[in-house]
Amino acid sequence: MTISAAQCRAARAMVEWSRDQLAEAAAVSKRTIVDFERGARAPQRSTLAAIQRALEDAGVRFTEAGVELLDKPPHR
Repeated sequence: MTISAAQCRAARAMVEWSRDQLAEAAAVSKRTIVDFERGARAPQRSTLAAIQRALEDAGVRFTEAGVELLDKPPHR
């Protein structure tokens, strides 16, 4: 499953991460996060996977219906 920009924004809000924090956790540029979340461009599949993995590691689960917070997110 490929995550959507809306799922990314929602997941980031759930774990209370800034775009900078997500970029650092996923090892991608902040510009990549900004452009993806606003729909300016679609990142490469490997970049999306890194973003998804970082958010999942923070306690988010992606579903067909949206996103769920599984655990209390760790503070970074």
